[in-house]
Amino acid sequence: MADQNENIKYIVRLASTNLDGTKPAIYALSNIKGIGYRTAEVLLKKLGIPRDIKLGEIDDQKLDEIKDAIEKKYGEIIPKWALNHRNDIQTGEDLLKVGPDWEVAVSDDVNRMKRIRSYKGIRHERGKKVRGQRTRSNGRKGLAVGVVKKKEAPAAGEKKEGA
Repeated sequence: MADQNENIKYIVRLASTNLDGTKPAIYALSNIKGIGYRTAEVLLKKLGIPRDIKLGEIDDQKLDEIKDAIEKKYGEIIPKWALNHRNDIQTGEDLLKVGPDWEVAVSDDVNRMKRIRSYKGIRHERGKKVRGQRTRSNGRKGLAVGVVKKKEAPAAGEKKEGA
């Protein structure tokens, strides 16, 4: 065990992201924006890397394979259903966007929805829930929090106070 701790890389750089080398590979890879737990699981399984091995203990050759799979040849390794940007609006291709590319792609998609005035775009503009969630009791911000009771009107025969 002491041998493994001496050769461990504590910070691993993949897809413009610093990853914790002391975490299991599946959890460390899911910290990259655009790669979730399931995509990381599929990627490791296809490359023949055990999912419970720490990311810092993986040798450089396997790390290069992971890097290539994420950045270039993901179509050969990751199945179509695990890609996060399928049927791209400009190219029509199925893509895996990670890191800053993923953030840009998501903001472009939201801006396109706003520009064409789709229902989802309007909901994004107004800061409301987009995917059909309830809004009556959840998602409140600002002054709308809580319930204000209406004041009761005095009965016709009663006198006002102070008169």
